[in-house]
Amino acid sequence: MTTSTFDAIPRVGAPATRALNAAGYTTLRGLAGVSSAELSKVHDVGPKALRIIEEAFKNTDSP
Repeated sequence: MTTSTFDAIPRVGAPATRALNAAGYTTLRGLAGVSSAELSKVHDVGPKALRIIEEAFKNTDSP
């Protein structure tokens, strides 16, 4: 079984990954359609993590 780029959160750092998982975001696909403003409300998700997530979407096909 192959793992799609949408099956994991991009490497945004351990604190941001834990925070996203706790908020129910466990895959890149799960982040599709969630605004940067909404994600920035998640504790430990800062500008760097948002940039990495945005780049991950730019570098993949749409989910």
